[in-house]
Order: sequence, then C-alpha cells, then structure tokens
Amino acid sequence: MMAPAADMPVTLIDRLPPVRGRLAANAPIGPLTWFRVGGPAEVLFRPADEADLADFLKALPGDVPVTVIGVGSNLLVRDGGLPGVTVRLGRGFADVEAGADEIHAGAGALDLNVALTAAEAGIAGLEFLSGVPGTIGGGLRMNAGAYGGEVKDVLIEASAVDRAGVIHRVTAAELGLSYRHSDAPNDWIFTGALLRGTRGEPAAIAVRMNEIKAAREASQPIRARTGGSTFANPPGDNAWRLIDEAGCRGLTRGGAMVSEKHTNFLINTGNATAADLEGLGEEVRRRVHAKFGIVLDWEIRRVGRHGGDAAHG
Repeated sequence: MMAPAADMPVTLIDRLPPVRGRLAANAPIGPLTWFRVGGPAEVLFRPADEADLADFLKALPGDVPVTVIGVGSNLLVRDGGLPGVTVRLGRGFADVEAGADEIHAGAGALDLNVALTAAEAGIAGLEFLSGVPGTIGGGLRMNAGAYGGEVKDVLIEASAVDRAGVIHRVTAAELGLSYRHSDAPNDWIFTGALLRGTRGEPAAIAVRMNEIKAAREASQPIRARTGGSTFANPPGDNAWRLIDEAGCRGLTRGGAMVSEKHTNFLINTGNATAADLEGLGEEVRRRVHAKFGIVLDWEIRRVGRHGGDAAHG
C-alpha cells in the first residue's frame, strides 16, 4: 500500500512556484549542448516570457541555486549535472525585429538569425554575429565577438532579470563591456537587447557574411562536437598559436581531442565525458604556462558538479 502523500519526500520541483512556462525534473541537458556531454538538470525551467521568469524568480526559495543556459554552444555541463533550477530561454525569447537601423532581439535568438534579419533589412554592422555560435543572451554575458566586431560595438540597451525577480534595463556603458567580459552581476539573466547598425546595401552585406562563412568553414571544425573557442586570447597574442607551439595540436584525453584544424577548439570525438574535455583543457593550460609563462583563461563556461562528487561546484 502506498504511503500517504504527506509522508513522501519533498522534491525540489514540489517546492517551486507555479509558472506559465514548463518545468521538468531530472531533465537531460547534455544533448542540448554542442559538446553533447554532461549530467541532467535537477529541474529545467523554460519560461513563457520575461514576466513569467521574473515572477518565478521573485517567488523562488532563496536557497535554490539558479543556472541559465542558452543554445549550449560555449558551454560545458559537468558529468554530475546541474543542481537546483536550470533556466533555458526558448521560443518566447527568440523574436528578432528590424527597424530603420536597429534590431530588437530576444536573448534566446541565435546570433546568426539576428545577422540574417539585419541583412534582409539592409542594416550593416551586425555581420560579425553570423560568425558567433550562440545566442544574444550569451553574447551579452561575455561580450561575444568575431571577425572584427563585438557586442559592445553595437549594443544600445539590454534587458535582464535578477535573482530577486527585478527587471533591469541598462545601456551598454552601464554593462561595462570589455574583451569577452561584462560587469553584469552574476545573477542577472539577460532577456533581450536593442542593437544598432547603419543603413547598408543588402548585396554588400551579403558579400561580407559570405566571407565570414567561408573563413569559418576553412579554419574551424564547425561540423564537430565542439564548444567554440576554448580560451580567450591573452593580450597581444593568439591562444591557438600558444597551444600549437606548446605541442598540444591533436592532444587527446579519453574521447576528447584538441582540434588538428584549430588548436583553440576542443572536440568530443564521440565518447568523451565532460571530465575528459575539462581535463584536457587544463592540461593545455598547464603546457602553455610551462612553455610561455602565460595563463590561458577559459572562454567556455563550465557549470555543474563533477561526476560522482557533489561537493564540487
């Protein structure tokens, strides 16, 4: 005979406030990331819109940790999974709208889709986004950039919700954007951005985007299970050169490998664990430091618990 409901253990999902979006317990996260590795989320929340997210965070018990993920392009989820609530911004945050020389994009919008929308509207200056694998939300968090442009160059205003459920509207200057960094508080979840370009000829914009596409395909392992650029470039140098000259091209650990094509990319060759990938990255950092005295900073965001050890975070 089943025990009364009152005697059953209370799980995290039982403690969460009601939502208009979707909540799922023990949700697989690894398949959502480009590396295709990592443990599950204790609870995955897909908010319906910004108000749903704000109301949820406002009512969420203060002891519950919150992690936000986007499309999973520059993300490594550790094998032990993500404790607490993982927020993933979906269709309610993916709209992209063009004005005369401005683009309003939800934080869940793919950078490529923003660039394509701008191109169709004859708005130049956002082509670089077509070379950034990820979403606008992730781009705001790390001031993403490629091919001569970065988010701080085009950002007018950003929207975010903090852990207390308060909605913020801030200018680019207030975010304190610098190379692969923003001064935004860690608990902010970006929800959208207003970006500015300039009027341009659609044909010329298309040419530039095709150049970026060709350059990416020629130099990066874009069809592999990878997380994009692994380490930020140190001042005055390129991470890939340091990694290459430290003898790491093709280096492996378990199912993880340093790309032969571009040494600042780690690849899941098919059966890697998150521990393989992170361990290989740390070995690369060790070798570069030993040879050059330079400490490479991770550009890939690593989140969650190490497998089999809940004490790690």
